[in-house]
This record gives sequence, structure tokens and C-alpha cells, in this order.
Amino acid sequence: MKRTCVPLLATTLLIAPSFLHAKGNTIRIIITGGDLAAPIEISDLAITTQFHVWAGPGTGRMVGGKTLVSQDEPGLIIDWPGGIVEPPPKGLQIYNVSLVTTRTNPSTYTVRYAIDPATKNGYVYVPGKADPEYRDNTWLIYRGNEGNWFNAWSEWEKVARPLIAKNSRSR
Repeated sequence: MKRTCVPLLATTLLIAPSFLHAKGNTIRIIITGGDLAAPIEISDLAITTQFHVWAGPGTGRMVGGKTLVSQDEPGLIIDWPGGIVEPPPKGLQIYNVSLVTTRTNPSTYTVRYAIDPATKNGYVYVPGKADPEYRDNTWLIYRGNEGNWFNAWSEWEKVARPLIAKNSRSR
């Protein structure tokens, strides 16, 4: 009896797109802490899907049968090409930014965000081993640069700063 690979190939082609999206999209972003009067929740998919957890170091995409690491593009809420930066000045308001994905157990990747009012620079901290978010974050994706500060991505700044200013107790 002769077997054919067509059913297997067809099944693979049908399953592959869902496998590629198995990491999950960002469906909600929650900003807490700092001087906020109440948490800020962003659930507009036109906004949330811009800030993909699986962008930047530790990620890759297939091109021509080879995995390319996508460390050279801004993503998540971080300007990855800028690399690791010095921590922001002490005393700034620190906000927790939780990116909720369609993935489960855990579904949330959390970073810290600070704005220096003197320089207008935004900073993002990717929690390290000593931080409570580390375990869930690295379960979702291990980047290899946890425990460091980065500049915030300009697209994130356009979304977050007005919302934080509007919801700040000190406004």
C-alpha cells in the first residue's frame, strides 16, 4: 500500500499559522503605581497590538529558513536599538506596566516605566532575578538582558505620557 504525504502537508499548512501566533497578542495594557489616582487600562486593540511582548532580544522570526533575532527594532515598549542605559535619577515616579497577552498561565509580562521631568526622557526597566515579576516574565520570554534599564520607545511615549498626565494626582 502506497502512502502519500499530501494529507500531512495539508495538515501542517493549516496548523502552522496558529502555531506561529501561539505566543499571543497583547490585548490589554495596565499602568499602575507612581502618582496615579487610579490604574490606567488600555484595551483598544489598535493600540495594544503595537506593543508586542515577543519583540526585541530573545525573539526571532524565520526568513529563508533561518531564524533571525529581531534585536534591532523597537518593540514591547522599549527602544531596543538604544541598548542598556544608566538607571534614571533616583526619586522619579515609577509605574508598573503590565502587558496582558492571549497566552495563559501566565499571560502577563510586566516592566517598570519612569519619566524624568527634567530631561523628558522615558525609561523602562526589565525586571531581574531579584524582582517578583522575573519568573512570570521569563516563563513567557527570556531576553538575556533582564535587570537593566532601557530608553522607552517613542511610540509608547506618545500613548503613555498623555494618559499618565491626565490621571496623575499631582496634575
